[in-house]
Formats: sequence, structure tokens, C-alpha cells
Amino acid sequence: MQTLAIRGGRVLRPDMTVVDADVLLDCDAGEIMAVGDAFDADDELDATDGLVIPGLVNAHTHAAMTLLRGYADDKPLETWLREDIWPVEAALTPEDIAAGAELGVLEMIRSGTTAFADMYFEIDRTVDVVERAGCRAVLGHGAIAAGKDDEAARADIEESVEMARRFDGAADGRVSTAVMPHSLTTVTPELLELAAEEAVEAGVPLHYHANETVDEVEPIVEERGMRPLEWADDLGMCRERDFLAHGVHLDETEIDLLAKTGTGVVHCPASNMKLASGMAPVQRLFDAGVAVGLGTDGPASNNDLDLFDEMRDAAMLGKLAADDPSAVAAPAVVRMATAGGADVLGIDSGRLEAGANADLAVLDLDVPHLTPDHDLVSHLAYAARGSDVRHTVCDGRVLMRDREVLTLDEVRVMERASEHARDLLDRAEV
Repeated sequence: MQTLAIRGGRVLRPDMTVVDADVLLDCDAGEIMAVGDAFDADDELDATDGLVIPGLVNAHTHAAMTLLRGYADDKPLETWLREDIWPVEAALTPEDIAAGAELGVLEMIRSGTTAFADMYFEIDRTVDVVERAGCRAVLGHGAIAAGKDDEAARADIEESVEMARRFDGAADGRVSTAVMPHSLTTVTPELLELAAEEAVEAGVPLHYHANETVDEVEPIVEERGMRPLEWADDLGMCRERDFLAHGVHLDETEIDLLAKTGTGVVHCPASNMKLASGMAPVQRLFDAGVAVGLGTDGPASNNDLDLFDEMRDAAMLGKLAADDPSAVAAPAVVRMATAGGADVLGIDSGRLEAGANADLAVLDLDVPHLTPDHDLVSHLAYAARGSDVRHTVCDGRVLMRDREVLTLDEVRVMERASEHARDLLDRAEV
């Protein structure tokens, strides 16, 4: 058995208390063995003047869209998708997606994210990136019917199902999958129902965008005479393992439905603000007992994959939405970015205790913006940055040591992504 000790730092416990402790990992099993006093180990990471936290969980993103970072900004969602994003995505090659996903994973490792959920295309390329980089992911092919004939739309759903079946358990179990119809408004009712049925048969969850903007909600209410998630529930899309992105415009009926069915929600505050989609009722979701994770959304609508930025946005926006400065408090935000996201994704990460996945990060505390250390949980939510991360570990493997990423060639990844981004826009003639 190969062991790794993280020594000399302070540790964030699941109850959001901070203690002086070491962490011992079983690298072969990929599990945390113990949190406590000094341990003998085969290798060690220095956490002196640092805080050991669970690896962050980015519960909704489109990582390969790093290639479109800064390409199309300052537009509402529908216009942004139809005029800018979808035309360029039509020119994507598998090699483009591999390059973009690799850049996204590199960015996440550098900022302490060890697990992410990704909805995109050519997911075999993202599986390969995850396998090489050493992180953890829930992956799915995003199926869209908009702009396609019936045959092509059905084929896209079938591809989402096939990819979920093929890659579930890949990368030595670090990859799990979901069937991912894009949204309630970009996929036909018949195909949404088919996706839900096939997900059940495949034994995987369903993931989709829902209630992101008023323009998505109102047509469903007018046509169906019910709220979008009530309709989704009728289609079989709200089960215990299923999870949706955004959930900005939810009423009490829908919040109660989410709590009753165990359907998770991924809050994406930066994207929601940038696209002026609205303010999600996060505190009301917490109060109802809904499982809530945190996501960056894609780097074309954020424009980064730093979950520390996202925590700050979630806390600030949550207070505005609730008109209450005590709402969406720091401990709840940190939990949302760790154990909350892990719960939504169905992975045993996000907590530093024996038996959990050995996914963690170490932050430097000896920096001006984290001084003084009155409340380190507050610092995580309001002051920490991705650049504060010193070490990143996933599944017991050190992915970054002393800010050097060990599993990817950082310079080559950035060069390759920049080349593919330029070529993509040339091919798309934009």
C-alpha cells in the first residue's frame, strides 16, 4: 500500500470547523485513511502555513468552451447562443474539443477543483483528458434538437445515451456519466421523455438546463398550463439522481417538487449575472432541503473556471436575491462548492474524513488577502483565489505540487488551445 501524508497545516472538517491536523491517504485505494496526529507515510506534501480543504467540485460546466473565452460577451442568452455560440460550435472538430477540454482541466487543477460535470460533444476526447490529467468527472453528450430535423434530433439523443453507456466507469472509475438533453426548450417533448426512459434503463442520471431565463419559463407555462419542472416531472426527468443546471426562475411549487424528488440543482451565479438571466433563490432551496451544488457554467459565459470566484459570487448574489445579508452564508457556500456538489453528482468526495475519496487541495494562508485569519471559512467564501492553491490531489494522486502541474504539460496545453481557438474562428468565418 502506497501512502501519502499532508503535513503541518490546518484542516477543514465536514462540520466547517478548522483544526490543526495531518491527513493520511491510501494512494492505491484512492481513499482518505485518517485525519489527525502525525502519520508515517511513503510520501508527503508540506501544508505548513496552509489550509487543507476538500477538492472543489464544479458541478456544471462546458470545459472545451475555453476556446471561446472572451469571444462573444455582453449579450442575452438566446441571442448569444443562436448568433455567436452555435454557429461556431458547428465548426468544432474532435481535436478542437480535446484541446479546449485540456485547457479547462488544467485551469481547474491549478485552482483546486478535482471533480467536474461536463455537458458537451465528442466526450471520448474529454474522457481521455480526464484519464491523463488524473481528475474526476461526470460526463455526457449534450443533445440538442433545435435546428435539426426529426431524424438528426433523435440520433443526437441516442448518441447521448450511447456515450453514457460506453464511458460510465472509465478512467479507473474516475469517470461516471449522465444522459444530457440540453434543455426543456431545445429538445422536443418526445425526445425528452425518451432521454429520461433511456437514462433509467442505463442506470445513469439525467442532467439538463432548466428555468434559466424568463423567456424559457413563460412559453412552457402558457403552452402546458404548468410550471416547467412540473412538466419535466411528468416526463420522468426529476428523479433522485437527476440534476439540473441554473434553476434561476423557480416558484415554491417547483422548489417543493425538487425537495420531494431529490433532484439536485447546480447554481451558476457568474453566468447568470453575465447573461442577466436573474438571481436564483438559493436560500429558499437550502431551506427546503434541496441538494445544491456550485458550477461555473462554460468559460464562454463566465469567463473562468475558478470556483473560488464562484463562491464569492454565490454568497453576494444570494444575499441580494433574498434581500437578507445573512442569507447564503459562508459555510453554506463552501459546502455547496465541496460536499454539496459531490452529493449532486453522486460521488463520495467533498469531505475530509476517513473513507471518502482522497480528493483535496492545500491553500497558502501566508498571503496579504488572507490575513488576519479570524475566520478561515469566511476567507474561503469571500477572499481566497484559485491562485492561492499550492497542491491539488485527486484519488490519492498528486496532480499539482508546489504549483507545478505534474500530469499535464502546462505550456504545451496553452499553446495548443490558442492554436485551435484561432483555427476554429477562421473555419467558422466569424
